[in-house]
Amino acid sequence: MRWNGTGKVRVPPIKCQGIKTKLVPFIARSIRWQGEGRWIEPFLGSGVVAFNLKPRRALLADINPHIIRFYQAIQRNEITPQVVREFLTEEGRRLVREGEAHYYAIRERFNREQNPLDFLFLNRAGFNGLVRFNRQGELNVPFCRKPERFSPAYISKIVNQVRWVYQLLQTHEWEFRVAHWEQTLSEATPSDFAYLDPPYEGRHADYYNQWDTEDTHHLLEILKRLQCGYALSMWLENPYRQNMIVYYLSQSHVVKVYEHFYHVGAEEKNRNWIREALIIHPDFACMEDTLVSPCSVQAAQGSLF
Repeated sequence: MRWNGTGKVRVPPIKCQGIKTKLVPFIARSIRWQGEGRWIEPFLGSGVVAFNLKPRRALLADINPHIIRFYQAIQRNEITPQVVREFLTEEGRRLVREGEAHYYAIRERFNREQNPLDFLFLNRAGFNGLVRFNRQGELNVPFCRKPERFSPAYISKIVNQVRWVYQLLQTHEWEFRVAHWEQTLSEATPSDFAYLDPPYEGRHADYYNQWDTEDTHHLLEILKRLQCGYALSMWLENPYRQNMIVYYLSQSHVVKVYEHFYHVGAEEKNRNWIREALIIHPDFACMEDTLVSPCSVQAAQGSLF
């Protein structure tokens, strides 16, 4: 697998916490896979990695049905760029007139009817781009408090993102599936490659995105028996703590590290660094121009190994 883009990573229409936009070229250049089988993602999330790497065949799954149904609707031509433009234009006008009352009316309608277009609207008008559900499976993200959110330029940006995905799905053999990650991995064959991006432990504890240490250890047990190549994204460290599981895995895997900054608030003091680790089966790691090897973990600040 090679990053063959122009250097600009494209962003899909659905945003999620932990989106790997910054890491796409790093992930692509770290993996050695020729694309004979399927690219498998059991934790699809936004889909930014698969959409930018563009594997010919893919199985893209997530336990969150709303993300999957949105992309299935595009695949079935039920959601097209023109449909999105008309929908967001009309709902955006009502948002300007009625303010946050309209946002919450759409949220109530979505929780009742689960329309994928309502999901897109809420995803782009909710607070801080969150995707969060309560224990009843209801989306509970508050309004971003920007009634003029859907300007013509912003609508065009979203429409272009939908068009990009729409065009990809016309030419690629991709299956979108609502499924538990373990079920998805059970279908892997030796020619496939699995990219795994599970939730950070304790970071996104909602109805569809709960993950704890026990889940991590169970995933690692499954990886020992996996028939295909794989790469696992995990956080390595931030200014406050370290993930010792990554150091343990470095004894038997190739671990490559990417350092970047993230914002957790409006003030500069809340800008912190984080190191993300990509843990790769040694038979599928690209070792060209790299200082990273099994049994070692080294960081590349803002660069690609």
